[in-house]
Amino acid sequence: MALSKLEKRNRIKRRVRGKISGSSELPRLSVYKSNKEIYAQLIDDKEGKTLASASSRSLNAKGNKVEISAEVGKAIAEKAKAAGIENIVFDRNGFVYHGRVKALADGAREGGLKF
Repeated sequence: MALSKLEKRNRIKRRVRGKISGSSELPRLSVYKSNKEIYAQLIDDKEGKTLASASSRSLNAKGNKVEISAEVGKAIAEKAKAAGIENIVFDRNGFVYHGRVKALADGAREGGLKF
């Protein structure tokens, strides 16, 4: 029986989340994308807290989705720098590392975050 796209993503997500975890020194950068928007959060899994977040909704940036994703990456990097965070663990949340997810990661790297 073939799995749906969502079931495949959830399997990948569970497998990856079993291997990575965020802490206050090395938070997890979690990415979620919908058809219209993209969201990024820096999460401390040990405390269960979100340290910083950015989204395409809060930016009001212009351009195509890939360009907006890069801007979200830069915004989350700025917020991380303000919180004193330089190193992170990247969690693509089961999404393919391509297109908007890659653009967000590249934007975060340009902003000074180290994966």
